[in-house]
Amino acid sequence: MYGYKKEKLPKNTVQLIVDIPRADVKKEEEDAFSRLQQKLTVEGFRQGKVPKDIAQKHIRKDDLYQELAQKMISRIYSEIITKESLKPIINPKVDLVKAKENEDWQIKISLAEKPIVGLGDYKKVIKEAKAKVEKSNIWVPGKESASAKAPADKEDKNKLLNEILTALLKETKLEISDLVVDEEINHRLTHLVDEIQKIGLTTENYLKSKKLTMESLKAQFRKETEDTYKMEFALAEIADKENIKVEKADLDKLFINIKDEKERKKAEQNSYYYATILRKQKTLDYLISL
Repeated sequence: MYGYKKEKLPKNTVQLIVDIPRADVKKEEEDAFSRLQQKLTVEGFRQGKVPKDIAQKHIRKDDLYQELAQKMISRIYSEIITKESLKPIINPKVDLVKAKENEDWQIKISLAEKPIVGLGDYKKVIKEAKAKVEKSNIWVPGKESASAKAPADKEDKNKLLNEILTALLKETKLEISDLVVDEEINHRLTHLVDEIQKIGLTTENYLKSKKLTMESLKAQFRKETEDTYKMEFALAEIADKENIKVEKADLDKLFINIKDEKERKKAEQNSYYYATILRKQKTLDYLISL
């Protein structure tokens, strides 16, 4: 039976060092071989009916170890997070510290937990932000006709929302794991490099044209990523505190407006995603109404 040590690292990061005895690895290897054997097709034999001695010649060691590691690590990880009541928010980072044949294995699993959100006196700062906007006389009843006022209303509402969210961001205290931030930064950099190459530029020339260095670009991405996650967690926490929910009727009202039946069914299958968006919108409406 494997053993493990759990260590709490800064910024809601947890590290697990898992030691797996050689005998357990061997058993997992046999199970992995059986699974691959069941999928194997060799001339003269039906799928799943290839004898073991012949299967051994056709199943590559790399494929066997990939199957072994993937299934074993996934099972161990699930067992530990259940036992420890951990709440990871992204897939873990896994490093094989020791993984030699016929030896004990050691695995390092790093995971990012959901941060504890400190909202502070968010209602007070939001009301102050609203008062600041209202003081600048954005809305003056009777100044314009309804038709002329409509575009301004949208602009004013956006300005109000920006002030509210800026105040909320400043008041909220939380720490997001570097695992989450680094993953997002790497994703954004990869996407940016792809886009730069499509237009025939080098990354170096692109950075020069923007008067940036790779370090300053990463710093910019880090700030934007941290602020984005901070806002998402803050809004979710407010929704929980204020018991803001999305009912089935809310979703039905949304889906009924999708005229294309195929698109509507696709949307209905992703109802959780749409429920998340609607809950966020309801939370923003609540903040504006404070």
